Amino acid sequence: MTLNDPLANSLSHIFNCEKEGKKECIVRNASGVIKRVLKLLQELNYIGEFEEIKSSRETVLKVSLIGAINQCGAIKPRFPVKKEDFEKYEKRYLPAKNFGVLIVSTSHGLMTHTQAIDQQRGGRLIAYCY
Repeated sequence: MTLNDPLANSLSHIFNCEKEGKKECIVRNASGVIKRVLKLLQELNYIGEFEEIKSSRETVLKVSLIGAINQCGAIKPRFPVKKEDFEKYEKRYLPAKNFGVLIVSTSHGLMTHTQAIDQQRGGRLIAYCY
């Protein structure tokens, strides 16, 4: 099976496991972007700890779920967003103001949309979670 968007597949898998009430899930095809997105979600208390398991064939991530995700997913296409335009995308992807998070790729790495607003940065939208 070929994967067109590993981040979208990973977030979809995490959301499906969360819906089923599982306590952990295994994310395959772990990349650096996926790890950084999971690190942000962990800092925001959407997921628990995650660990990287390397084998001779592939690297997988074992993610501990805490039941805090209502919805999450990748944003396609990766819209470019200016620092003053975040509100438009908040309305599109998040259910209410100050509820949930947009993950943005900036020239200073991945960060949440609130961090990007505080630092006066624009970037490309990567994912959302609430």
